[in-house]
Amino acid sequence: MTVAERSTWVAGSALGFGPDQPRRMLIGGQWAEGETGETIDVVDPSTGTMIAAIQRGGASDVNRAVAAARAAFEDGDWNKLNGTARERLMHRLADLVEAHADEFALLEALDGGKPLATARQADVLGSVARLRYVAGWAPRLHGHHFDPALPLDMHCYTRREACGVAGLIVPWNFPLAMAISKLGDALAAGCTVVLKPSELTSLATLRLGELIAQAGIPDGVVNIVTGYGAEVGQALADHDDVDKISFTGSTRVGKQLVRSAAGNLKRLTLELGGKSPAIVFADADPEFAVRGVLRNFTYNSGQICAAGSRVFIHRSLYDRFVADLADAASSIPLGPATAPATQMGPLVSKEQQDRVAGYIAGGVEAGATIVIGGKPTTSEGYFLAPTILADTQPDMAVRREEIFGPVATVTPFDDDNLAALAREANDTEYGLSSYVYTRDLATAHRAARLIRAGTVRVNAAALDHMMPFGGYKQSGWGRENGQEGVLSFTELKTVIMAL
Repeated sequence: MTVAERSTWVAGSALGFGPDQPRRMLIGGQWAEGETGETIDVVDPSTGTMIAAIQRGGASDVNRAVAAARAAFEDGDWNKLNGTARERLMHRLADLVEAHADEFALLEALDGGKPLATARQADVLGSVARLRYVAGWAPRLHGHHFDPALPLDMHCYTRREACGVAGLIVPWNFPLAMAISKLGDALAAGCTVVLKPSELTSLATLRLGELIAQAGIPDGVVNIVTGYGAEVGQALADHDDVDKISFTGSTRVGKQLVRSAAGNLKRLTLELGGKSPAIVFADADPEFAVRGVLRNFTYNSGQICAAGSRVFIHRSLYDRFVADLADAASSIPLGPATAPATQMGPLVSKEQQDRVAGYIAGGVEAGATIVIGGKPTTSEGYFLAPTILADTQPDMAVRREEIFGPVATVTPFDDDNLAALAREANDTEYGLSSYVYTRDLATAHRAARLIRAGTVRVNAAALDHMMPFGGYKQSGWGRENGQEGVLSFTELKTVIMAL
């Protein structure tokens, strides 16, 4: 059995559906076909083989889903539940996702090309932990009491209330993790939602919808509409009965959502692009830093908005560091997402593979030198080996634009003037994340102050769902995760009572 035949068999036999059984959308507690009757092929990026189909939703489907979410928010059982009851239902959903962890991992591997072990541990079990954490906020969204400054006899306090119907637009690079992240924040706050997964990776989110019903979450609280961003996502953004949009994706689309939100001034949380710097200081542990930098730009085949793809290395370490980084990159086992030995899978689509390869070719044409990689592999599927580019200039596209693939540029620096180095690191329209490698505590703290990014990670520190995440500049608006993520789905009401 070939890899392509195996992926089709797994999707059809093990998971119970295949190309001839398009997955339906969840609207008002019912599994429905799109009104257009059209479908979208689901392709396994490890093989380029069609393994399933989903509904191609449109504006009319969004209208039905928003109406169901509005009814559930205004008049349904959800509005009658207190925070403790919502917490209990969210824990029940987390238990169900954990019980089906292997199935979700397989869906993520087949749908998006993520290695099976990584998908299970980071995406699925990480999402379970995230959901359990955020459930705890549901009964703890308290307001505050104030003693008035005026010499009047008044009782003053604030309330945190759900903002209403939320549209959640999820990217293709972390489909289950981002769906649960946004969904958890919204449910904890008391919102109802219309969830739009990426047309490239909808399978895990649709399976999540089945478990949402099993968990006892009332009909209409969570609605899932599949389809293209220009059709479903745009309809959500334009809809006057949607109170908030939470979007993760490109800066270009984020700017379009800002324009669309003007209609009813809906609230926006935007987690957008990045071109994050990684700075390796002279005193860094070279072996440790190599491992960290490698992970920064190759994790999920480089398809992460926080990728540390602009690597600045002190001149005293540069030659040896780049050689060791190239050796480490060349040793990463590439292969089908379901193969046990795979540590790096394919890019999500042929379009993405061509896009990344185009950036590399453009960089070389502009004068960059390929240290390692640079071309798609010869195997079936949408693979591209880790690529390191040297001799780049600040005005090159490979140094300025988000590539969203396993590509890093390496640049030496001599100046020990931290302020000057920070200016170079900040020389980007983005400000999502950053990475610092040093054994000097003072250097770490000073760098953290000077770098203009929403997150500064020192010595390969990991993201945590308790910590707020978001960007400066054109990397977005607002924060996800932690208390800030839940509060972004609330309105703050002030109550003043004369006594």
